[in-house]
Amino acid sequence: MFKQALIASIALAAFIPVAASAGEVQNRINTENARINQGVRGGSVTYGEYHRLDRTADRIQFERNRDLRANGGHLTPAQYHNLNRQENNLSDRIYFDKHNGWRQ
Repeated sequence: MFKQALIASIALAAFIPVAASAGEVQNRINTENARINQGVRGGSVTYGEYHRLDRTADRIQFERNRDLRANGGHLTPAQYHNLNRQENNLSDRIYFDKHNGWRQ
């Protein structure tokens, strides 16, 4: 009995990070959008840079929503890692665009 309970709790713990990751992805998207908007307000992100960054963020959001619909509201580990990689690239691009010297 104890062995079955232990196995069940380990299996449950293995799935909790994947389920929570969908919310983490959304929080990162919101943070990146806030960084983009701050760059626009501060004048460090040009009109063209804004549209490219916004389009990329929208594409990540669309892919997240599509993956969630396909898997009953959860992300697989591979989907999570793919979205995380895309968000890391977007974050790097936002930093570069905010610090490249171009001003509005």
